[in-house]
Amino acid sequence: MLNGPNLNLLGTREPAVYGHDTLADVEDRCRRTATTLGLGLDFRQTNHEGVLVDWIQQAGAGVAAGDVLGVVLNAGALTHTSVALRDAVVGAVVPTVEVHLSNVHAREPFRHHSYLSPVARGVVVGLGPLGYELAVRSFAPTQES
Repeated sequence: MLNGPNLNLLGTREPAVYGHDTLADVEDRCRRTATTLGLGLDFRQTNHEGVLVDWIQQAGAGVAAGDVLGVVLNAGALTHTSVALRDAVVGAVVPTVEVHLSNVHAREPFRHHSYLSPVARGVVVGLGPLGYELAVRSFAPTQES
């Protein structure tokens, strides 16, 4: 689970938009969900675009080795600006679910475009921390009857 710029400020940054949960609260919820599903979880946050690119590439190597199922990615504002992140997802061949706490489509026009959505396996927006949990669930092995 990779988190981009300013997500370390959750809980205090614009709580009317992003809610009162901290990033640690989100992590706790996701760890509980992952544990329930029998999945491991590596939870990271950075304010640096290049670090996110490196982590996506590492995840791609993990997918190739069979150690990683994919990435849940909240790239924050980089979603709307970073071709480098888009290219990392494509180049690393890593299944990615894009997540946003707020409904970016109901906000400023510059937030309506995502470089990640066209290359993501799925996109969850506007559901707050539940969106992260749903993204984790999307990587759970399916039960065949």
